[in-house]
Amino acid sequence: MVQIPPIFWIVPVAGVLTLAFAAWLIVSIMRRPTGTPKMKEIGDMIFEGAWAFLKRQYGTIAIYTVVVAIIIGVIVAVLPPEEALQKAGYDPISIGWHTALAFLVGALCSGVSGFIGMYIAVKSNVRCAAAAQKNLTEAVKVALQGGAVSGFLITALSLIGVTVIFFAFGGANTPELSPHLIVGFGFGASFVALFAQLGGGIYTKAADMGADLVGKVEAGIPEDDPRNAAVIADLVGDNVGDCAGRGADLFESTAAENIGAMILGVVAYIATHNVAWVLFPLCVRGFGMVASMIGIMLVKAKENENAMNALNRGYYVAIVLSIIGLAITVYFMLNNWWLFAAGIVGIAASIAIIFVTQYYTESRYKPVKDIAEASKTGPATNIVAGVAVGFETTFATAIVIGTSLILAYWFGTLSGVQGGGAFGTAVATMGMLMTCPYVLSMDTFGPITDNANGINEMAGAGPEIRKITDRLDAVGNTTKALTKGYAMVSAGLAAFLLFQAYLDRVSFLRFGEAGKFAVVDIARIEVFVGALLAAMIVYLFSAWAIKSVGKTASSIIAAVRKQFHDHPGIMAGTEKPNYGEIVDITAKAGLREMIAPALLPVLAPVVIGLLFKYLSPQFDAAQVVAALLMVGTIAGIMLASFMNNGGGAWDNAKKMIEDDQLKDDKGNILGKGSDAHKAAVVGDTVGDPFKDTAGPSLHVLVKLLATITLVLCPIFV
Repeated sequence: MVQIPPIFWIVPVAGVLTLAFAAWLIVSIMRRPTGTPKMKEIGDMIFEGAWAFLKRQYGTIAIYTVVVAIIIGVIVAVLPPEEALQKAGYDPISIGWHTALAFLVGALCSGVSGFIGMYIAVKSNVRCAAAAQKNLTEAVKVALQGGAVSGFLITALSLIGVTVIFFAFGGANTPELSPHLIVGFGFGASFVALFAQLGGGIYTKAADMGADLVGKVEAGIPEDDPRNAAVIADLVGDNVGDCAGRGADLFESTAAENIGAMILGVVAYIATHNVAWVLFPLCVRGFGMVASMIGIMLVKAKENENAMNALNRGYYVAIVLSIIGLAITVYFMLNNWWLFAAGIVGIAASIAIIFVTQYYTESRYKPVKDIAEASKTGPATNIVAGVAVGFETTFATAIVIGTSLILAYWFGTLSGVQGGGAFGTAVATMGMLMTCPYVLSMDTFGPITDNANGINEMAGAGPEIRKITDRLDAVGNTTKALTKGYAMVSAGLAAFLLFQAYLDRVSFLRFGEAGKFAVVDIARIEVFVGALLAAMIVYLFSAWAIKSVGKTASSIIAAVRKQFHDHPGIMAGTEKPNYGEIVDITAKAGLREMIAPALLPVLAPVVIGLLFKYLSPQFDAAQVVAALLMVGTIAGIMLASFMNNGGGAWDNAKKMIEDDQLKDDKGNILGKGSDAHKAAVVGDTVGDPFKDTAGPSLHVLVKLLATITLVLCPIFV
């Protein structure tokens, strides 16, 4: 048994502290008032709709998960084991059931993360709405605490899950082998996260588009007007998409990237016989959770300030404490300051992408103002301006990811450790993930404030209260965009990390040691075709996801129009719309439409890899899959950048007009109901499936391609 470094105590301590912190937040939130009886009634309707959808969705996902686990276990069990595993006494059957079990545990934890994210957010919505009737400070506190429950429980589950399964699979005895046995954990998390993100994203954006187009544009009624039958479905969608979906997404991110970093640490462990190289990623995340906890507790918004400034202050505190925690971990575990520098690169990347995202999605800056100005001349110019902003954001995204990877790799090579370059990128990724609990808290802040705004509108809370929740809703749009940018850059850093892990695993399979399989020759015809197919998968996946939203939104629009036509009393306010009908239409469509795009990235790498393996003995299937992984990652990240930031800019351009911040040439305000506003609503509905369905799902797709190829690479070799 290897000797575990004393500093490893931070992992169980941070896990227990985080769970206790989340429990304290839950008690604090649940004790808060739920407002008027009308507000409570609306909150209960949202909860019932969200809970019903999640139960149906995860019931469907569970069936696919069990089937895939069995298939993976059988495939791995019939393949010859890696030489190192064979020498350690692992037979194919043992490796097969280890992989299948890890897959199931990862899938279960990811599913639990989704449920937690949704449940607490829904319970916080109505309490945030009630707090807004008191003041802005209290509303910010409730929304951030509600988001923090999700953020901290999800990251705690990820850290505890990876740690427990690592030691359960012999990590204390064979640390060089156990990371290879638990790769199924990351694959299971990715598999469920993709379904959850897609299903929730289709639901939320179809309902949002339907509610906006038939309500704001056609009927000329305000957003979240209780006469609009799609409003409840829209509010439900915020929770099942932005909370449950994103919770599963970031659980998967932290788990998969953690395991990939541990695999890269194996090379240094073999050279030094110091298990700290394998355990380092877990310890860094432990310190990050404590730093994020302190940052959250220090957030206090001033009554007349932009709430984003208060959130940023807490984030900077978390960053500073994370740097201190990183230094302590490096000193006691690795004693190599070049790797500390690599970790700082990852932390700096997270700060840089947050500034980039704020610039492109906040109404204070030029890109959003340009889109709002373009709305004066109609929907076409609004859409053209939004598309241009989205494409422009790829430049900054590529620079941040590319610079971070090069610097982290360079610092890693300067460390002098075997495999140090690749491990440097792993340290950078772990550095970036240190503040993941805080960022995820800010993300869930968005849908909580959005729902609170809707509840206040439906309950008739009055314009002064709406002014508070309108301000928070605009901040929430930015925090959601920030999280997507953060997830996207972490996907970029992690994809290279996981790509290196794939190359190492192929090396172990072919040659019995790392580093022998290090070149992917794009000049080989089969490798070039594999790369071409990778880009195709990204675009086809996005097309299917967006088309699903449009198709579902059309059904919702038709149903709401029919209710307006058949029941004139709805518009007169004498008759209540049938909210349940729209919720049911949206739920069924979300479940039906998520299946095809979700299965595409699961099946495509396997089919393509096996096709080239058996098409000709001259083809190198392992290189084909490597090219698919590499180019799929690049295409996915760039397209996600376009969709996430473009969609966020469209949304806040609409909010800017609704806040009376746009004037015509004569100085007249162009606000709600104006032609410019209607054009902005159309642009926003174009951006909705980009930023909340296809874009976030691409983050998961990128990591799913990595984890599935990592798990199944023996069949390609």
